[in-house]
Parts: sequence; C-alpha cells; structure tokens
Amino acid sequence: MVLAQFSVAYWCVLVAALLPVVCAGIAKYGTFRISPKKGGYDNNNPREWLARQTDWRARANAAQANTFEALPFFFAAVIIAHQLQASQAWVDGLALLFVALRMAYIWLYVINRASARSLVWAVALFINIGILFSGFL
Repeated sequence: MVLAQFSVAYWCVLVAALLPVVCAGIAKYGTFRISPKKGGYDNNNPREWLARQTDWRARANAAQANTFEALPFFFAAVIIAHQLQASQAWVDGLALLFVALRMAYIWLYVINRASARSLVWAVALFINIGILFSGFL
C-alpha cells in the first residue's frame, strides 16, 4: 500500500478546518464550570447560549461563523491549484500565509480591532484568489 504525501497546503487545509473549533473554544472559555443558571455554558442549548453572549464572546462566535464561511473557497483554491499543477512551493507559501492571516483575523475580531480585522480579511481573500490562480503562473 502506498501512502499519499500531504503537501504543506493540504496540512493548511486541516488547520483551517480546525480554526472554527478554536473560535468556539474562545467563546466558551471559562464557562464550563459555571452552572447554566448562573450564566455558564449551556450544552443543552448551545446556540441560544451563544446568542445571549456579548463583548468578546459574541465576537469569537462571529469569528467562528466567518471562518466557516471562508473555508469552502480556501479548500477549493488549494485543490484547484494542485490540479493545475501549480508550483508546490508557491501554493504552500500562500496557504501558510492564508492560515496565518485567518489566525490574525480571529485574534483581531476577539480583541475588537475592526479596521485591522477588515484589512486582514481583505488581504486573506486576495491571497486565496492568488492560490486559485497560481496554476496559471
């Protein structure tokens, strides 16, 4: 049996897929040991609980939603770049940059730096477009 080799870009797909889980963890941080009656995390009604959150918890939840929204395009861009036989070093580098920018995006969202967050979002979008078209370079 031959085992397939994962490129760095494919590992970035895995990391990107886990980022929403990180956002959820941030939103719920420190609430598991508190009774739901006292405002702690309510695993019986997690979406209702998240909807009632404010400040950084609400922003972490919003970052989770946006991170889920960014995944399909990133996944497709990486797969298409591989199918077009783009330079592996180029795709790997851009994928690493995309993941780093998405991590920065999450952090900026949580700490309420809206302008910087929007700039990072836009740069990550253009990096993703670069991945998509890297097979034509």
